[in-house]
Amino acid sequence: MTWDFDAVVARRGSGSIKWEWYDPDVLPLWVADMDFRSPEVIIDALRDRVGHGFFGYDFAGAQLREVLVAAMRRFYDWEVAPEDFVFLPSLVTGINAVSRAMAHDGGSVIMQTPVYPPFLTAPTNQGLRSITVPLPVQVADGVVSYAIDFAAFEAAIEPDTNLFLLCHPHNPTGVAYRREDLARYGEICLRHNVVICSDEIHCDLLLDDRRHTPLAAISPEIAAQTITLMAPSKTFNLPGLKSSFAIVQNPELRARLVKACEGIVPHINLFGLAAMQVAYSQCDDWLMALRAYLTSNRDVLLTTLRRDLPMLASTVPDATYLAWIDCRAAGIAGNPYQFFLREARVALNDGATFGPGGEGFVRLNFGCPRSTLLEALARMATALAR
Repeated sequence: MTWDFDAVVARRGSGSIKWEWYDPDVLPLWVADMDFRSPEVIIDALRDRVGHGFFGYDFAGAQLREVLVAAMRRFYDWEVAPEDFVFLPSLVTGINAVSRAMAHDGGSVIMQTPVYPPFLTAPTNQGLRSITVPLPVQVADGVVSYAIDFAAFEAAIEPDTNLFLLCHPHNPTGVAYRREDLARYGEICLRHNVVICSDEIHCDLLLDDRRHTPLAAISPEIAAQTITLMAPSKTFNLPGLKSSFAIVQNPELRARLVKACEGIVPHINLFGLAAMQVAYSQCDDWLMALRAYLTSNRDVLLTTLRRDLPMLASTVPDATYLAWIDCRAAGIAGNPYQFFLREARVALNDGATFGPGGEGFVRLNFGCPRSTLLEALARMATALAR
């Protein structure tokens, strides 16, 4: 079966935040929402659920849990149990709930920047203090790359640090961490008794032929100190259905998370549950085709930047559909996000919102038909030429 990811589907007038936040002449390549229709089998499952005609309370039953157990085994060779899952309405909810679960001790949360903006706010939302450790960046021959300074990371851990927020694969840099890097993170956190919350929402969107390694799959000791957050929302373009889950193999840690959710975190709605079950059981072929298309889009993006916008440098993402673009050498006066919005009528994400180290960068979403991507890049090149 083939899928037409080149098809341009009009989304204005549907209530889409991505397409209706800005003026109608703006091309939106910002929020992490792809411009591809979700797999048809998911759409059919939602139609069937509507046809039933009852929209009462629902819950994540044994069948869904078994589907997820099988998916973890199939995709990552990771053995988890049905009871290890805690269902949540979104990954951002999960980050905040995990921070809340750790807040009874007070203390601080460590993270590395630039990073997905909700990481920066979740700890303070729950009365915790944030510690940010910048990732060392290098720019050479138009390529932006990031290293991990493990010594600086460990030195930044304070006596009251009880949580590490990890983004893996990393948003916005697109880095898919190697097994040895994950093991080192785990060893440091075990040594300092720091719980790890690993945001792995982009884990299915590996480019080229890469495979994802869940942090908690490294060792039983690391698993016992890790909360893994995943969701079908990015992979199958379902963010509006508000469905995600945590995998917590330590029963005591799992109980703390459940307790933190009580009374404030709603259950997943019935449409989110229906979509999740089909996504992880019937959409592997669609996902493989999507990954191939996104890999090609990434390569087209990088080729076009080198040819038409050589003053910009970019990461070469291992995963995600997000490029992190360095505009600092382009001679742009002021904020590059505002420049491209004003002069090119292209909406990107402002790098400054990703914390220290994000200034002068923009994030570009290439999860769209290639014609949309190329039009946006042409507009950006023309604006810079002017």
